[in-house]
Amino acid sequence: MAHAEQNAPDPTDDRRPDGGPSMTATAVAPESGLWAPRLRAMTVGSVALISLVAFEALAVGTAMPTVARSLDGLALYGIAFGGAFAASVIGMVVSGIWCDARGPRAPMWHGVAWFVVGLVVAGTAPVMGLLVVGRVVQGFGSGLLSVALYVIVARAYPEVLHRRIFAAFAAAWVVPSLVGPAVAGLIVEHVGWRWVFLAVPAVAVPAVLLIHPGLRSFGSTAASRVPAGALARIAWACGAGGSAALLHIGGQQRGVTALVLVTLAVAGLLVSAPRLLPAGFLRAARGLPTVIGLRGLASAAFVGAEVVIPLLLSRERDFSPTAAGLVLTVGALAWSVGSWVQGRVPVPASRASVPRAGLIFITVGIATVALAVQPQVPVAVVVLGWAAAGVGMGLLYPSLSVLTLELSAPGEQGRNSSSLQLGDSLFAATVLALTGAVLAAGSAPGRGSYTVTLVVAAGLALVGALLAGRVVVGGRTRPGG
Repeated sequence: MAHAEQNAPDPTDDRRPDGGPSMTATAVAPESGLWAPRLRAMTVGSVALISLVAFEALAVGTAMPTVARSLDGLALYGIAFGGAFAASVIGMVVSGIWCDARGPRAPMWHGVAWFVVGLVVAGTAPVMGLLVVGRVVQGFGSGLLSVALYVIVARAYPEVLHRRIFAAFAAAWVVPSLVGPAVAGLIVEHVGWRWVFLAVPAVAVPAVLLIHPGLRSFGSTAASRVPAGALARIAWACGAGGSAALLHIGGQQRGVTALVLVTLAVAGLLVSAPRLLPAGFLRAARGLPTVIGLRGLASAAFVGAEVVIPLLLSRERDFSPTAAGLVLTVGALAWSVGSWVQGRVPVPASRASVPRAGLIFITVGIATVALAVQPQVPVAVVVLGWAAAGVGMGLLYPSLSVLTLELSAPGEQGRNSSSLQLGDSLFAATVLALTGAVLAAGSAPGRGSYTVTLVVAAGLALVGALLAGRVVVGGRTRPGG
């Protein structure tokens, strides 16, 4: 990490190395925008791949109950999700090492190949066990390509466009969030569940072909041997992935079984995860460790509230599933708005300003949602609060992605991008499991359990807001981790 800290560009310095104004301080020339001829195919292909990964992640949740019944595989229901998640964790780490050693071209191609093969195996599986294998392969591929896309951004797009391309990536999740479950439901009902898996490769392959010409221009920084510590890092990724899968499975259990599995999983994560994240992560050291920590805290806060809202509205306010889902849709749309705004407002004097603003929005938004636990509070309060939280996520996520690349030397963009996404995934998985345990503690969720989970979620975002200033590093070098 010291290499990146000493050589990465200083996000507090708004000058170019030649003394001129920073690219981030100038307007984007029309010919250099995301849709300029030299970047248009890369932008379309990258956004399409993000949308496909998002659609599949959301659609599988809709289709899986039917899949499990059709293949008589309810006993493997949990591992179908947990296995894919664990494989994606390993894929992220492998991709980071691979991208730093040899560039993003091979990890991108392999990521798409594993993703497509996994979908085909799952879509044609005659038994649930083989479908789980397909889900694991698919998850590994999505982990490879998600990190490779970040490195592609770092190498293909000028710094001035980073905020906009990451805003486009965030927006690429919105349409799948809005229509993914509904489309998946229609496919399951009228075409068959297998096409939830088999239809995606038809779009994934053309999408990566659009990226291919740009990938050829990257060349290769071939390493003569595996970087030092790479094998140990992959081993720790296997430990973290296995713990995450166990956490997912434990969160679906009840009673003593759930307690034992979740406890073992959290212990495994506490041992494994710090080895995969930057030195200084646990003490929120300035710079990259705090950037990654903020991403994890925000993800945990948002997901922790998101799983509670439909339950709260359906049980306490008699909302139908569709009506409760529409409230979540408001958050998805607001996320897109926040992403659009952060990509177009002038760069603030301090790089901490936008992340801090995003976390304040998330904190206030979730705290506002928590007020609706009281029956006298109008449901409109939930809608407004969740919209505020969505805007906050839109402001925060792209800005942290940009900071990650700014704080990374060329040889560590893959490692740091994988750390960013790992922190996001592992924090969210942990909070989901613990939230499920709180909600399942009694005979039925009540106002007390809703309040506890929402207050904890708001508290996580508040901690992030208080730490946001630590993304900025004084001086022209990074402190030791």
